[in-house]
Formats: sequence, C-alpha cells, structure tokens
Amino acid sequence: MTGMTSIETLNLWKKRLGAVPEQVWQQTCIRVLILADNDLTEISPQIGRLSKLRTLDLGHNLLTELPGEIGELHGLSDFLYLHDNQITALPPSLAGLQQLRYLNISQNRFAHLPKCVGSLSSLVELRVTDNHISELPSSIAGLVKLRELHLRNNALRTLPDAIADLTELRQLDLRGNPIESLPDAVAALPKLEKLDLRWVNGLEPPSWFDALEARGCLIYR
Repeated sequence: MTGMTSIETLNLWKKRLGAVPEQVWQQTCIRVLILADNDLTEISPQIGRLSKLRTLDLGHNLLTELPGEIGELHGLSDFLYLHDNQITALPPSLAGLQQLRYLNISQNRFAHLPKCVGSLSSLVELRVTDNHISELPSSIAGLVKLRELHLRNNALRTLPDAIADLTELRQLDLRGNPIESLPDAVAALPKLEKLDLRWVNGLEPPSWFDALEARGCLIYR
C-alpha cells in the first residue's frame, strides 16, 4: 500500500488484511472500494471521508456493526454489499443513502429488518436472505422503486399489508419461510412477474393464485 496514488477503483478482495490500511481512507476520489473476504472485524469512522464512493463491498467478513459515518456516503448509488457478516443492526444514518439502488444484507444475524431500510427510496433490489427476520415493518412501503425483494430462509409467517405500496415489484422470493398466510395485497401488485414459494409447507394457497397466474405471474411452489 506504500506510495498509493489517487485512483477510482480499489480492489482489495481476499488480501487477508485483517484490518483496513489507513491509506485507504485517504483515497477521497475513490468510486469503487472492494474489501470483501478479509476477516475484517471493524470499519473505521473515517469511511465517511470517501464521499465519492458509488460501490462499497464489505461482504464475507466478520463485521458485527457499522460506523454511523457510513450514512455520510451520499454518493453511494450502485451497490452496497454487507452479506455474510455477523451484523445484527444497521445505523439509523444509513437512511441518508438516498441514491442507493442495491443493498445486500443476506447471511447476517438480523432478527428484524432495520427501519432505516424503508427510507432508501431509490432501492431497486433488496436481498435479506438467510437471516432470522420474523416480520417486515410497515416502513417497507417507502421502497417505491423496488423491483426485487429476496427474503429466502427467514422466519416470516406473513407479510404486512404495506407490501401493496411496492407497485414496481417484479420478483418476490419467500422460499424457505414458515409462511402461514399471504395478504390480498400481494395479488394487487400490478407488475409482479415471479412469486417464489418453494419450501413453504404451511401455506394454504389463496383463492387469488389462479388470477395471478392467469395474468402471467409465475408462482413457484
């Protein structure tokens, strides 16, 4: 890392770092930062200095939390990868990422979907698979541009009526959840193309399944 010059993309994937070198936080012009698979246990508050970041990959590490300064990355628009860590909560400041289009918090230790996620109004794809989430907050209604919602392998038994506000939703993945009922709001989603209910064993098919399939939505069960 000695003598690092100003760059726009820094790929430090699988470098066995253990900790992020201080020089990284000096790269204030960087747009893409990949720190995946490095056994990282913490991220410095100095990450807030990287105001031009558009993509941040912190996946496959040992993180349990994130600094509040991550919410200062207002230019983060393309991807935020946080999957395969040990995170239980997200800082409320994350709600400040108003340009973010893709968020992956799969394979962590979330028991609840953080409320700040519902404020990310530009999200197009949200991946929350392999956690311990038992219910979705009504704040999910704020994801008005969402096209894909991946909730595989959680502890969901139903969905909130607020799901009706996701009028751009194309794909809804509920595989491997103990779903017992689905609200009629799902049937009203005007652009739904795929509803994945494989490995959902306790659900009595709602009467509206036939109408949903008749209009072209694929239901996997």
